[in-house]
Amino acid sequence: MNETILAIDIGSTKICAIIAEVEGDRIQIIGHGIGRSQGVKKGVITNIELASKSIKKAINDAKRISGSTISTATISISNAYAKSLNSTGIVNIPHKDISIKEIERVIHTAQYNANVPNEYDVVHVLPYKFKVDEQDFIEDPYGMNASRMEVDVNIIMTQKSSLSNLKKAVRSAGVDIDGIVLCGYASAIATMGEDEKELGVAVIDMGGQTSNLIIHSGNSIRYNDFLSVGSNHITNDLSMALHTPLQIAENVKKRHGNLLNSSTDIIELPVIGDEENRNEVSLEIVHSVILARVEEALMILAKSLDKSLLREQIGSGIILTGGLTKLKGIRELAQAIFDGMPVRIAQPEDKDIGGLFDELKDPAFSTVIGLLLYKAGKHTEYEININNKLLHSKHVHTESLSDIKLDNAHIKSDEKTDLKNIELKETIKAAREKKKEEIRHKEEDESFVFEDLPDDPSESGNPIKKIATWARQLF
Repeated sequence: MNETILAIDIGSTKICAIIAEVEGDRIQIIGHGIGRSQGVKKGVITNIELASKSIKKAINDAKRISGSTISTATISISNAYAKSLNSTGIVNIPHKDISIKEIERVIHTAQYNANVPNEYDVVHVLPYKFKVDEQDFIEDPYGMNASRMEVDVNIIMTQKSSLSNLKKAVRSAGVDIDGIVLCGYASAIATMGEDEKELGVAVIDMGGQTSNLIIHSGNSIRYNDFLSVGSNHITNDLSMALHTPLQIAENVKKRHGNLLNSSTDIIELPVIGDEENRNEVSLEIVHSVILARVEEALMILAKSLDKSLLREQIGSGIILTGGLTKLKGIRELAQAIFDGMPVRIAQPEDKDIGGLFDELKDPAFSTVIGLLLYKAGKHTEYEININNKLLHSKHVHTESLSDIKLDNAHIKSDEKTDLKNIELKETIKAAREKKKEEIRHKEEDESFVFEDLPDDPSESGNPIKKIATWARQLF
């Protein structure tokens, strides 16, 4: 059976909505809408009304293309809102076999032990390491025999007020929310390979106004960080350095942005407030401005990576994604800044996704594609989501359990029926015996004939003669 899903990436520079149909492991995109973001700055909602209008426009475009009337969506939330902390939970296994119920109980225990502040809501509870009895680094404890289970989790949370503003903006656009996913987490889902998950990887999503760092090690995300720097900052820097309008600076960045080679060519650009006059500008200045800003951002992210204390667990290197990664030479610059760690540029792949338009095969759309994959079941195994629901891929055969209960009920019912039948039979038997006894007594009474008694009162008054007479009659 097909399920229709809607994913909305609420970014600082663009809003992207995609409608898709999910059948098994296959996702088929049937409509998309992309609009300029308003009311959102550096990942934070600054104007609910403007943000709602931008979201509504993107949704309506996607609905018009797909012909769908879907009214629930999975949305992204910026890392600007998010904080995380680690926690541990331990439970005993009374029946010795680890079931989904036991896994959920140990993760909730870890969540309870974390003491999440009252002003925060939990978005994700992500288990990254299980321990069963004395066995460490268990990949999946389901079905194992044990007396004790332990789990380490990474809890991602956000301020209630910020989350409430985001929900208001989406609901004002006429859509209910059925899931919220950290945008860096969604980007990681869309770009990580299975080997990279296994070996450990850092995913850096560099967008329009923000950059996110996610470290995936073990079974899940271990660390996330946020930097309020993106490609728009390069545009602003160029606009001020070249004294040219923002749109012209954006065009210069896209056309002449190159982090590898510097050119001494001269270009003419209009002046801010005076479009008739033009200034001559060397491309060497353009190169210097772009390089300075990107280098600064990558160096801050490299320090954050060191701060995580997980560098030794990143065996497969760095994945770069997001719109800023389209700058020529950014991979080589990142590789130099991250001390020679392998770096690759990633974009959404159409391996499990049909209808992925060329427009969407772009690093800038990694987050929204990750939202689709998350909703389709590509989430962390045994994750607890924002609705406090355990997400897993196991098929628990509840039908057989209900059948057993039903059979037991039939057996008990049959036993009760048999007891009633036995009691009824005993009652009938007793009644028959009583009836036989009454008939026997009646027959004995009828066999005693009063005419055989002597008529002489004197004889009848003599007890000895009377007894003798009865004896003759009886024998």
